[in-house]
Order: sequence, then C-alpha cells, then structure tokens
Amino acid sequence: MGKTNQSSVTEFVLLGLSGYPELEAIYFLLVLLMYLVILLGNGVIIIVNLSFLDICYTSSSIPLFLSRFLASKKTISFSGCGVQMFLSFAMGATECVLLSMMAFDCYVAICNPLRYPVIMSKNLYVPVAAGSWIAGGVNSVLQMSLAMRLPFCGDNVINHFTCEIFMVVANMIFLLVPVLFIFVSYVFILPTILRIPSAEGRHKAFSTCSAHLTVVIIFYGTILFTYAKLKAKDFSGADKVQVTDKIISLFYGVVTPMLNPLIYSLRNKDVKAALKNKYLVTSLTYYPLFASGF
Repeated sequence: MGKTNQSSVTEFVLLGLSGYPELEAIYFLLVLLMYLVILLGNGVIIIVNLSFLDICYTSSSIPLFLSRFLASKKTISFSGCGVQMFLSFAMGATECVLLSMMAFDCYVAICNPLRYPVIMSKNLYVPVAAGSWIAGGVNSVLQMSLAMRLPFCGDNVINHFTCEIFMVVANMIFLLVPVLFIFVSYVFILPTILRIPSAEGRHKAFSTCSAHLTVVIIFYGTILFTYAKLKAKDFSGADKVQVTDKIISLFYGVVTPMLNPLIYSLRNKDVKAALKNKYLVTSLTYYPLFASGF
C-alpha cells in the first residue's frame, strides 16, 4: 500500500486487469467457462461421494473475479474483503491438508496394499477429513484476527483480482509442511513401484498415484512460485505486480479445482460405476412419467 494519508479505509479498489482492457474480456470468458466446468464436474461428483471442497474454494473468489469485470466501480467494502479472505484462507488451507492426506492414501495403497482396508478404514478417514476442515477454519480465524488488527490507513488500491495477504508463519505451516509430507511419501512410493517385477504392475501402481501427483504439481507448483516471486520483490524493494503474476494465480485458484474431477475422481472405476448406476436409476425413475404424458 502507498503513502497516501487517510483517516481510515472503508473499501478497497481491486485493479485486476484494469491496465489491460484487451485482456479483460478474454480473461472474463475463460474464468467463467472454467467456473461452470468446476460447478458441473464437482456437482456430479457430489452426487456420488460428497466432494464439495473445490466448489466452496472457488466460490469464495471466482464470483468476485467475475463481478469486478462487469462492474464499472471496481471496489469491495472492508468487511466484504475480510469475508472473502476468511473463506479463501479456510478453503485453501483445507485443500493443502487434504492433498497431503491423499499422499498418505497413495503410500498405503502402494506400499502396504494388503493392509489398506484396515489402515484406511472409516475410523481413520472420517477424522482425517474432519480434521482437515477444522485445521483450515482455525487457520483462517487466526489469520483474520491478526490481519484485522493492522492499521489500514494508506492507499486503498489492491493490484490484484481479490483481497489477499501474506503471512509467513501460516503459509509455512500450510504450504511447506504438506509439501514436505507429500515429498517424504513419494520417497517411499517411487522405489516401491520400481521394485515391482511386472510392467503391468508398475503401470497400475503409477496410475494409482499419477492423478494425485498431477494435482499436487499444478496446485503447489504455482502457489510456491507465486509467493516466492512476491517475497523476492519485497526483498528487492519492487512494488509492481505484473500481469503474469495475476494470470499464474489462475492455476491454483481455478485450473486445479476444474481438473480435479477429470484427473482424479472421474478416473476412479468406482466413481464411474456409481455415476452409471445413478444415471440408470434416474432413467428408470423418470421414464414412466414421460411415457404417461406428464
């Protein structure tokens, strides 16, 4: 924020791509299309396995993205900014924890396949899933309680699409610790796969964890790159957020949730079978109504 003197800040101006009007329409249509895919893909998955984190995560920021493109006054109230950050922090931290837990799931499936039903039972995965949501909520409460104590009395222009702050301790916990956990898991997973004697067995084992690894690379790769670049600018004294930095944020905020149903859930045979059964049940349920003229 700049050095302009003000008594207090009641709203913020979100610049987004204001300096690039030729990109605004393209970006709006691209984000809108991906958001619709997210709602459709994850909405279908919700029907069979209650996967709604990605919808919650993207809905905390994408509607704000889109509304800023359409609005002539690109502002957001102080309280609105706080609510948006609270939801983004909570959903983002939950996503980070769940991705690390999925790495453990892959580890058990590949390194201890015979014990998988015992280890990954309902007694474990229910508390783990609930703990991930609780951890994300606690992180968000702590971050926002600290952020709201800061004095916002300077320039109220935010050179981004949404409100966002960088807190080192919280990001160390919810970014680097899960990444370290995932890395250690794959240190054990990869040698186990390579020791499988048959090519078919190795292929099957790789396919088990390839979807998760793809999501991890896209999600964490772009987040770590973005925050590392911003911190480098802070140390160098630079204050300019480039358009490429804003577009890169699209990957961990929009692209990853859009790809999750495609490269993770929809590749699962059980999910495909469940979707097929849902379709058959729906068809059999509604066919008599159509046949009777209603």
